[in-house]
Amino acid sequence: MRTSLHWSFTVAGALSTANSAGYLAGAVLAGPLTRLWGARQAFVLSTCLSALALLATAATTGSPMLFALRTAAGVTGAVSFIAGAALVAQVSPPGSVRRSAVLLSIYSAGIGAGIVVSGAGALLAAVPSPPGWRLGWLLFGGLATLACVIAVPAALSCGEPLVPARSGGRWPAARIAPVITCYALFGVGYIGYFTFIVAYLQGRGASPGFITAFWIVLGAAGVAGLFGWAPVIGRLRGGHAPSATMAVVCVGTLPPLLSRSPVAGMASAIVVGSSVMALVAAVMAVARRSLEPAYWATAITWLTVGVAAGQCLGPVLAGLMADRPAGLEAGLYLSAGVLAIGSLVALTQRHVDANPTSDVPPARALARAESKGHDRD
Repeated sequence: MRTSLHWSFTVAGALSTANSAGYLAGAVLAGPLTRLWGARQAFVLSTCLSALALLATAATTGSPMLFALRTAAGVTGAVSFIAGAALVAQVSPPGSVRRSAVLLSIYSAGIGAGIVVSGAGALLAAVPSPPGWRLGWLLFGGLATLACVIAVPAALSCGEPLVPARSGGRWPAARIAPVITCYALFGVGYIGYFTFIVAYLQGRGASPGFITAFWIVLGAAGVAGLFGWAPVIGRLRGGHAPSATMAVVCVGTLPPLLSRSPVAGMASAIVVGSSVMALVAAVMAVARRSLEPAYWATAITWLTVGVAAGQCLGPVLAGLMADRPAGLEAGLYLSAGVLAIGSLVALTQRHVDANPTSDVPPARALARAESKGHDRD
């Protein structure tokens, strides 16, 4: 799109920021909408509207309309993600943190699957006339429509998540404040990499075929890596799981900056892909473990607000640096540095278990409950 529409890197980054700004707005609206309509209805409506926005993106070349459509897709995408994550948390086994981590990982694996599909979009984008990027958006919109057909019945079959009682009290945000901060920094760092890594590799002489393979490997590694990370996420305490996954993402951004070898590019795709989606599951698992069920949807909302705010800032910062003499390399180093800081912030997350019977065999859980009862007596 940047080449066909003669955009600068700053304008290209601004389009990504428009999507992220919409995502931020959607994250803020998701809580009131899910309380008003219920999580199931909010998920159904937002998912269907998101598919329509993707299809409509192929119908225009006007920058104002493209910015409006990407913003709308951000709004609906955020509501869909938050409502869907709340439904997944609701159906997760209440007595097993590890099983819930697996289910949350499966939910997050959709991101990696979408990246794999976008590799096919890159092939379509190579078609010179009509502009191939239109075909890519048609592909994405068509698959999103198919996803609606599959996901809507599943969502309607779920129970509604619990909501906090309207007592005027605040939800215990301080319990997961470091993870929210870490996730916001993740938004700044990873979106800069995702937005400009292709342009950087092309500037180093990468062929269209290599770029397509890079993107497909990135997404496939994301799906595979989630299942490798899921048991680890379930076992690690406090913020160690988000910290570990974010540190691996940071390391994965460096090989293309240190070497022009195609092997370095593919290594980056594998390492970043294997952990970037796992971080989503890791932060949601911390929230689920640290808070009572009535606060899960609220926590997911605020986590999404944090990452969306970071996504708004990341592409603009990286784009501004890319348009300067230092080039794209400086912007990508900035992304790596922010990811490193976020990994350190996550380590300050304390371990809080709001569901102390999680992963405890039933007999031991019963004995623990009886012991607490005797203590009170």
